[in-house]
Amino acid sequence: MITMTEIARLTGVSQPTVSRVLNGNQAVNPKIRERVLACAREHDFQPNVMAQSLVGSKTHLIGVVLTDISNSFFADLVKYLEREARASGYSLILFNTDYDPEHEKESLDVVRRYRVDGLVAVPVDERAAGWSGMVRKLDIPTVVITKKVEGMDSVYVSHEEAGAQVGRHFLEEGFEEYIFFGNTEDVKYQGFAKALEKKDPEFRRRLTVISSKKEREIRAALEQYYSRERKRTGIFAYNDRRAVQMLGILQRMGVRVPEEAGLVGFDNTYMCEFLYPRLSSVAQPNEEMASIAMGRLLYKIAHPEDSRTEDHPLQAKLVKRDSSVRQKK
Repeated sequence: MITMTEIARLTGVSQPTVSRVLNGNQAVNPKIRERVLACAREHDFQPNVMAQSLVGSKTHLIGVVLTDISNSFFADLVKYLEREARASGYSLILFNTDYDPEHEKESLDVVRRYRVDGLVAVPVDERAAGWSGMVRKLDIPTVVITKKVEGMDSVYVSHEEAGAQVGRHFLEEGFEEYIFFGNTEDVKYQGFAKALEKKDPEFRRRLTVISSKKEREIRAALEQYYSRERKRTGIFAYNDRRAVQMLGILQRMGVRVPEEAGLVGFDNTYMCEFLYPRLSSVAQPNEEMASIAMGRLLYKIAHPEDSRTEDHPLQAKLVKRDSSVRQKK
């Protein structure tokens, strides 16, 4: 691979002049500039971005730290983030924490070593002690996406309102018992519970929580649940992957969906349309979130003197399909 020193020798100009040309300085004599660029193109010159970062130049790299890249919602989010970044001459470095705080810390350490120009982050637990401080120590522009972190730029939907939409839907559809598939610390659950409690103060007596992700334990919990006669049950899963898992177990158990159990997921991933029955799910505006988050991050990179933070709450929408809506006779 050709170096700046070799380009300088081939074009008969100084190495600092080559550096200025290749870094976009327009003040260089146009004829010299074109000679240097032509030589660089001919020899497929590729800049050493790590070396540039050591002397204070931009790397044009953006770190993206996600919790679960196997979730197709996050895969879509990365696609839209990459599209926005590429349009402005930036590339992404992707990290997957798998919801592990230690892995998250290691990822942020690598982000720092690569001297990226900015960071888009989905925290494992945005409420964890020290998370905000750990990110701020990186001393790079950062935007949090899909969650809200006080004192940091955040682009997200209100998970509490999204959960409330599911609770109201179950009431409208006449469900009399409920299962939440997830963790009760989840803000989605809190919104779900508040919406049900508003109409039915005693609803918790008819609520079951299943928090395990293990197939055998989920099935055992459902078999115990259905071991006695049940009324029509509304089941809310914290994401589509878990909703699909739940749907498969219910079908193997012979529980009819939506006649005996209605099911709603979260994220409205592409698979929802291709299941039988089609899966109801809460849709997040991931393309809009990515556009706003990347736009805000690029602004912060270009304007380091502006220390203001912005909060961008967006609206989620429950997409009702066959898995939770009983067909009218």
